[in-house]
Amino acid sequence: MTAVPNDRPAVIHLTEAAKPLADRIAAAIGGEAIGVGARAVRAETTGAPIGSAAPGVGESLRGLFAAGRPLVALMASGALIRILAPLLSDKQSEPPVVAVAEDGSAVVPLLGGHHGANDLARRIAAVTDGFAAVTTAGDVKFGVALDAPPAGYALENPQDAKAVMAALVSGASARLEAAAPWLEASAIPLAENDSSDVATVRLTVTSTGRSPLPNELLYRPKTLVLGLGAERGAPAEEAIALAENVLAEAGVSPLSLAAVASLDVKADEAAVHAVAEHFGVPARFFAAARLEEEAPRLENPSDVVFAEVGCHGVAEGAALAGVGAAGRLRIAKRKSKRVTAALGEAPEPVDPATIGRARGTLFVVGIGPGSEAWRSPEVSRMVAASTDLVGYSLYLDLLGPLTGGKTRHDFDLGKEEARVRHAMELAGEGRRVALVCSGDAGIYAMATLVFELLDKGDVTDAAKRIEIVNSPGISALQGAAARAGAPLGHDFCTISLSDLLTPWDDIKRRVKAAAEGDFVIAFYNPVSKKRRTQLAFARDVLLQHRPADTPVILAANLGRKGETVRIVPLEALDVDEVDMLTVVIVGSSNTRVVSTGDGKRWAYTPRGYARKDGTGIAGGYAGAMPSR
Repeated sequence: MTAVPNDRPAVIHLTEAAKPLADRIAAAIGGEAIGVGARAVRAETTGAPIGSAAPGVGESLRGLFAAGRPLVALMASGALIRILAPLLSDKQSEPPVVAVAEDGSAVVPLLGGHHGANDLARRIAAVTDGFAAVTTAGDVKFGVALDAPPAGYALENPQDAKAVMAALVSGASARLEAAAPWLEASAIPLAENDSSDVATVRLTVTSTGRSPLPNELLYRPKTLVLGLGAERGAPAEEAIALAENVLAEAGVSPLSLAAVASLDVKADEAAVHAVAEHFGVPARFFAAARLEEEAPRLENPSDVVFAEVGCHGVAEGAALAGVGAAGRLRIAKRKSKRVTAALGEAPEPVDPATIGRARGTLFVVGIGPGSEAWRSPEVSRMVAASTDLVGYSLYLDLLGPLTGGKTRHDFDLGKEEARVRHAMELAGEGRRVALVCSGDAGIYAMATLVFELLDKGDVTDAAKRIEIVNSPGISALQGAAARAGAPLGHDFCTISLSDLLTPWDDIKRRVKAAAEGDFVIAFYNPVSKKRRTQLAFARDVLLQHRPADTPVILAANLGRKGETVRIVPLEALDVDEVDMLTVVIVGSSNTRVVSTGDGKRWAYTPRGYARKDGTGIAGGYAGAMPSR
C-alpha cells in the first residue's frame, strides 16, 4: 500500500485569540491549523458534548510529533521544549519544530533546523512580519546547511557533516569537485581547483559508487533513471536482484537513482513498485507512443515487443524517456528470466514529477459524521495527500481547511455511480484522488461501487490499474450508539429501509427475520420526503416480537452543531419525528434503560452471558438496586 505522506505541518494554537494567526500561517505553508487544549477547543467545533474534557496540550503535541508531523506551535518555546523532551532521540528522523510568539513577532526553529525548520521559520516570519531566530552555525555564517542538500541531490555521509561544518566555521577552506549550484552560491570559502591552495575539506558531487574519503562530503546527483520491463506477476525478488546488478555493473551509487520507469500498462505491476520501494524512489509510467519516440536511440529494439505493447523497447525506452533528449543509456537492456532493466543517465538531476506519470491512487475515505474530532488521523492524511477531492458538496464542505489547494469535484446528492466513476478515471490519469463519504465508506456508501465497477469492467484500462486504499470512518451507527450508551452490546444488524435499490419484499423479509431473531436493529435511510411508510411497517412488525417499552434511539446531526439524541419507547416511535438525517436504533427485548445521578438516561444491551446461571452477573453485587 502507498505510504500516505504525514508531513503536512500542524500549526498549533492554544487559544481562540491565536486562531486567526494560526490560520494565516497554515495557509501560507500548506499546513493545518489545530486548536489544542480547553481554551482553544469548543464543543460546537469538535462535536464533543458540553463539559467534556478537551485533549491535553502535552498529549496532543507529543502525539503529533511521534507521528512525524512538522510542528509549528504558537506558544512559549520553553514549554514546547519541556513537552517534547521525553521523545527526543534521533535528530535525523525527528520532524522539524518551530515555536512562534502569539503575536508573530518571534519565530524560533527549535528542532530540525537543517531538515526544514529553518526554512519554515523564514517563511512564517515573512507572513507575520516577525524575526526568524535561525541559530544553526552553517546557516548563520554561510547561508547553507551542508547536511540538507536541495532537491535533486542526496548526501552519502550525513554523519560527517557536523565535523566538516565545524572545520569550515573554524576557518578551513573547501575544494568543490564538480558543479553544485547551491554550494557555489553560498559563502563557503572555496579553493580554486587550479590553485595551489590546500583545502582542508572536500565537497564532491558524483554518481560514482565509492566510499567517502576523510574530510569529504559525498553528494549524489539524482541523474539516473532505471527502466524496467516485467512479465505479469514477475517475482519482486527477481526484479530487485536485476536492478541491483545493473547499478553495480554501472558502478554508480543507488542514491543517484531518481526514479524507476516503465510502460503505463505496468502501472499495477507489483515487481516494478517493489523495485521503486526498495530504492526509495517514485515509479513513473509512460504511454507506449512516448516510448516509441525513443526507438531511434534503442540499442536492442524488438519487433516482438512492438507487436505486443506498441513500442520497440520497454526497459531502454523508459530509461531514455526518463532522462530526456540530453540523456543517454548508461547500461543497455539486461535480462533475467522474467524481467528486463536498463539504466539511463541525464546531465542534470531529474525531477521525477516531470517525467511520465505516477500510478494513480484512489483513497476511499469515510469522514464520519463530519466534525474534525470524529475524523481519523489516517483519513485526514489521505485527504491532505490528495490532489483531487470527489464527493457530495456537503461532505466536501465538512472538510473545512483540508480542501485548500485541492481541485474539488462537487456532485449533487445521488449520482453515486457517476461520482465514483469520475473519481476512478481521475486516478487513472495519475492523480491522487480522495473519494469522500460520510460515516464509513464501506457501509451503505461508495466503496462498494468502486469494486462493482471494477468487477463489471465498466471503467477504462487506466482506471483498472489504479491503487485503491480504503480507510474506515465512524459510522452513524457507531456515533448514535456511543452517544446513547451501549445499545450494541450484543448481537445487532443494520437494515436500509430504502427501496431505491432493494426490492421492498426483500426489505420486509429482513425486518421480519431480524425481529424474530431479537437483534438490535439500526435502520439506515428510515424515511424520505416521498417514503413515509417503511419505518411504520418496521415498528409494527417489531411490536409483535418485543415489548412496547423497548428503547428506541433517535439521533440526528451526530458530532455536529444541533446534535440531538433521544430515547423513546417503541410504541411511541412517531415517523413524523424522523428524517433522512436521523439514525434509528431499536433495542432487543433485553435492551434496558438506566439513569445516572445527573438525570441522564442511557440505553444498553447486556452481554450474552449476563443472564447465564453461575456468572454472578445477573444479580449484581450485594445491595445493588435494580435498573429497570
